[in-house]
Order: sequence, then structure tokens, then C-alpha cells
Amino acid sequence: MVDTDVWVAGVRGSGHANRVLQLCLEGRFRPLLGAALLAEYEDVLARESIWRRARLSAGERETLLHIFLSICQWTRIYYAWRPNLGDEADNHLMELAVAGQAEYLVTRNVRDLRGDELKFPRISVVTPARLLKEQE
Repeated sequence: MVDTDVWVAGVRGSGHANRVLQLCLEGRFRPLLGAALLAEYEDVLARESIWRRARLSAGERETLLHIFLSICQWTRIYYAWRPNLGDEADNHLMELAVAGQAEYLVTRNVRDLRGDELKFPRISVVTPARLLKEQE
């Protein structure tokens, strides 16, 4: 699954994050999507301060988000694990990863997502660079 920070960096053209998005769009990875993550994607899309120097126009970014969403696997969270991450707002990411049986949770914020009280050893929290290296 692809954290919001990776999606934003990828759309802005940041190397490894951009490559992860490209591989998703090519069908090499199928990202998970849930209600909270969708809300985050839509929220960052509307924040013009994030996109000041972006290569894509607002319309192009919205189109890209719709294309990206179309390849995601909708995943419902039926059980709130509350892994007690450092940032409460990130708990939904781990819950989505567990619900969708994700192998990887790709984020640029690895430190905050590894500090949980509950451990899920089958889910690797990795940066885009690390994911690409592991997939070579």
C-alpha cells in the first residue's frame, strides 16, 4: 500500500516515489485503498500550498489521482487494531495494511510507522527506495 506522502512525492516527480507510482500504474503493485486513506489523498490534492511548484496542473493531478484510485484494491477495515503509532493519525494505515494482507506499507515516514506497540511481522514498512531495491 502507498502512503499519502509517497503519492504526493511521486506526483511531484520525486525519483523513487515516482517510480513506485509508475509500477503501480503498470500493474506491478496493487495498492490498497480504504476510506481514511482516500480522504487523505483527496485532502492533499486540494492543498494548493503543496503543489506550488508541481509540474502538473490541478486538473492533471486530479486525473492522475482518479487513474491511481482505479487500480487500487478497495479494502474495508472491520477491526480497529489501534497499533498506537507515534502519530495517532497514522494508525489507519497499519489497520488497512492488516485488513488487506499487505506485504509492504510504502512510506517516506518509516520511523513513525515502526514505533507501534502491536507488531505485524508480515508487513514490511519500507521507503520507496527500499521497496525498489527489494524488488530488483
